Amino acid sequence: MLQVPFIRENKEQVLIGLAKRNFKNAEAIIEEVIATDELKRSTQAKLDTILAESNSLNKEIGILYKSGEAQKANILKEKSAQLKVSAKELQEAFNKAEQDLLDLLYTIPNIPNSIVPAGSSEEDNETVFEEGDIPKLHTEALPHWELAKKYNLIDFELGNKITGAGFPVYRGKGARLQRALINYFLDKNTAAGYEETQVPHLVNEASGIGTGQLPDKEGQMYHATIDDLYLIPTGEVPMTNIFRDELLKEDDFPICLTGYTPCFRREAGSYGAHVRGLNRLHQFDKVEIIKIEHPDNSADALNGMVDHVKGILRELKLPYRILNLCGGDLGFTSTLTYDFEVFSTGQDRWLEISSVSNFETFQANRLKLRFKNSEGKSQLAHTLNGSSLALPRVLAAILENYQTPNGIKIPEVLVPYTGFDYIE
Repeated sequence: MLQVPFIRENKEQVLIGLAKRNFKNAEAIIEEVIATDELKRSTQAKLDTILAESNSLNKEIGILYKSGEAQKANILKEKSAQLKVSAKELQEAFNKAEQDLLDLLYTIPNIPNSIVPAGSSEEDNETVFEEGDIPKLHTEALPHWELAKKYNLIDFELGNKITGAGFPVYRGKGARLQRALINYFLDKNTAAGYEETQVPHLVNEASGIGTGQLPDKEGQMYHATIDDLYLIPTGEVPMTNIFRDELLKEDDFPICLTGYTPCFRREAGSYGAHVRGLNRLHQFDKVEIIKIEHPDNSADALNGMVDHVKGILRELKLPYRILNLCGGDLGFTSTLTYDFEVFSTGQDRWLEISSVSNFETFQANRLKLRFKNSEGKSQLAHTLNGSSLALPRVLAAILENYQTPNGIKIPEVLVPYTGFDYIE
């Protein structure tokens, strides 16, 4: 959530940033934010004046009663009663203006970083790095969903029977490979200084609002309505909310966490060949990394997280590229996001397997996540997160890129985790 003083003092900068996002009705909404904030502040000033007058009057009434001037005191009590009515009305007006302002702020996305390219869709994303050789497969190479069936690794039909489409069942060496990837990712992350955490897989509304999934993405989240809890769409939500309403010390930075969670997304409206197999699921596994950083260091922290994910993909020996997401494809809460994609040889296309993002103060403002700076003043921290990594498409790329006419090789770095080096 953008801070109102920032909007008020940097109106043109905000409008330029929102234009890069192709955000509709930006000028009208920003003007409404400023007007609503002015109404809120003027109402607060009137309320403060009346409350001060009321307090002064009450003291005067007490003095009059003590001095035996009850008649004068009773006259002032009538005036005090009128002030209480006015104060109540102003408090209600203030509460409404405050909620109206909050509702407006919830609709405004983060301002893109200056290096974010302009654009309206994923077609306008900028490739900033590419590494690895795309393997040349034999003529009878298969996509991962056919390999999964051939080698009894993943049963999509069984998942459909148990739950529905998008809930696969991993079996045998498929399940062991899945577990191997989770453990490998966690080991890489903890070796890089991230503290491993296990967090709840359901969160309350306040947590969803804190990281920006609510109220923007409620239609994409599974909602347990009886208990008013949401299944997490990413480990980012519970892990970042550990620090909601916290006041940190400057020497607490950087805070680095990693954790494995299943993730649940409704993905409404997702159909077609591009979402076949593991390409798009309602339930999937992901290992997350998050950082809470000092504002001066968050840009370097983002680069460090990108380099960390690069190192994992190099060890897996998967061809990958990194995209700087354009304004039109940038997530609601992010100011700068780098997407990692691996090449799927069985499908002859790139598959997204990680997003690494800097949110700067956007989430921290919602979370009320602050720290005491060197001057002793309270200041918003910066939050960052990334997938390190999301499993389904990594697994798909391994199955497709490592297939041979006789079976599927296991990446060398994973063999100590799987206990086998070949699927046949």
